[in-house]
Amino acid sequence: MSPVELPEEGEHVVATVQSLRNFGAFVTLDEYGGKEAFIHLSEVATGWVKYIRDYVHEGQKIVARVIHVDTEKGQIDLSLKRINEHQRREKLLEWKNEKRAEKLLNQVAILAGITLEQASATIGDALLDKYGTLYKAFEAASLDPKKFTKDLGKEAWSQTVAKVAKENISPPHVAVTGIVEVFHPGSDGVRHVREALAKAEAVAPDAITVQYVGAPRYRITVAGIQYKKAEEVLRKASDAALASIKGAGGRGSFTHV
Repeated sequence: MSPVELPEEGEHVVATVQSLRNFGAFVTLDEYGGKEAFIHLSEVATGWVKYIRDYVHEGQKIVARVIHVDTEKGQIDLSLKRINEHQRREKLLEWKNEKRAEKLLNQVAILAGITLEQASATIGDALLDKYGTLYKAFEAASLDPKKFTKDLGKEAWSQTVAKVAKENISPPHVAVTGIVEVFHPGSDGVRHVREALAKAEAVAPDAITVQYVGAPRYRITVAGIQYKKAEEVLRKASDAALASIKGAGGRGSFTHV
């Protein structure tokens, strides 16, 4: 995996605070080989910052936004105040996942009888080209090993990656939701509605949850580990509910959320 020399403006980066001055902080970029960057005092927080140590300290791991890159001088300016808490958590999680994936790649290298450098230059680059990040590649391998090896053209090392992924990563869980409206005008309408919702739940009792929203609206949620399969179950559940209520003389509709 060839390291990128400099980040791009607008990118979120993980950095380690190295030293503090009255006018700002000097940091190193964890994802760019320890490249030095600078955070001016005015970019530490909104409002007036009197003491920079009230906000950051040496050795602290931070997430910041790249606001300026001078490619000729190799200078990088960052901002702490131009990133919100959600973005900070997302970036930190992504970084931690990639660090974990790098350790898994090392396991693959050991099993394949090659060095980590060789694994990075061959296996790592192939996974990055296909999945964007190493962690997403290992997630895909854990989720569906057969599809993973097929998608990679049955590379000799793909089964080793799948084995390591299966042993170390739990497949990501997904949840898909829709709103079904079921109504029956008869005196026994409540019974028909209940039967329609029961038909929906019966499609996959362990994966489906039906919740009351406000008559005649009910929320159907399907939990699973594969998005397409969860979508298919949701469709079948809504179809079952609508077929039941319409067969009883009522009416209904479904909206995907």
